Amino acid sequence: MFIFLRWKNKITPTHVIDLAGLGCVLGYGLLAFYSHQYQGEPSLTLFFTLMGWVSLLTFGVYAYLHPKNEELLIGRLIFWALLFRGCGLLGMPLFEDDFYRYLWDAYRFAETGTPYGIAPAHFFTDSTVPPLFQRILDQINYPDIPTIYGPTTQYAFLMGYFLKAGDVLSLQFIFVLFDLLLIRLLLAIAPARLVLLYAWCPLVIKEIAFTAHPDGLGIGLLITAIILQQRNHLRGAAVFLALSVGAKVFALLLVPFILARAGLRHWLIFATTLLLLYLPFWLQGGTDMIGLSVFAREWEFNSGLFGLLTVWLSSLTAKVVLGLAFLSFLTWYYLHYRHSEKIPRGDWIYGLFLIIAPTINAWYLLWMLPFAG
Repeated sequence: MFIFLRWKNKITPTHVIDLAGLGCVLGYGLLAFYSHQYQGEPSLTLFFTLMGWVSLLTFGVYAYLHPKNEELLIGRLIFWALLFRGCGLLGMPLFEDDFYRYLWDAYRFAETGTPYGIAPAHFFTDSTVPPLFQRILDQINYPDIPTIYGPTTQYAFLMGYFLKAGDVLSLQFIFVLFDLLLIRLLLAIAPARLVLLYAWCPLVIKEIAFTAHPDGLGIGLLITAIILQQRNHLRGAAVFLALSVGAKVFALLLVPFILARAGLRHWLIFATTLLLLYLPFWLQGGTDMIGLSVFAREWEFNSGLFGLLTVWLSSLTAKVVLGLAFLSFLTWYYLHYRHSEKIPRGDWIYGLFLIIAPTINAWYLLWMLPFAG
């Protein structure tokens, strides 16, 4: 017993962090290994077992540090976060095929100067499409709908194309870099112990490092805008906010709050930046609005309150009711927030939005995570 107590007293928070980090690397490493064995679709039992293991370790570290008010060493947080993402880069996308659309968009962008306006299905019988991209084309879901991804995201896809055309690893690498930059941004506005909840979050590792979802890019631009707003650099905040909206329309929900104390010229900077992002594509005949309109009008997946309301109401009526309720909440919160100097509660806004949305994919939750805590 005496030896055990001496050993226990020698355990430091650093030891706990490193042991948990090593355990998570083992979990993500096995996930990467099995992603290749099963072509990105290991058994759900295996997947949830490994995800449960890394989740237990991650939240265990946070719970261990929280009551002790111990601060993480930033270097250690980033070191392990980097290794987790490295495991993702070694793996294949898990239970996912959206990346085929990203690769196709990049090809069309590189070849013609725009990924918009023409649905992938149009090219099914086009013999000029290279064999590599014919194989990618065959895997695209909803091929009859033009792309829904915004111009900022399309430039990231294009970067991946120039790194290695038709290879999802290039996209994984780019979005992991943006994700690491986001961690660094969060460390500028929150304690490392709280940033751990994002940096080590299994959902982030799975959806960005393994699966190459581009949401981290839009979130990083949004957090940059918030940091600039907090430091009263409203011109820069307006530019980065527009870039974030250009990455994903979700960012629109925070525009009134980030520019709440801005003047007319800052709103004009925001609008002009957004216009310049879209103008080259609009002049060539299309933008993401074509696909997004179909998405908003017709798609439903994994819905919460919307699915419940459609038991009694038509789809359109349910959307109107929930939309008005959400708008009422935004108005109430804006009136309370507009003179505040605090960071807007993105977790409230995105949390409520996802509860009422007709379509909820797991990676949408990434937009809430940087605001939690």
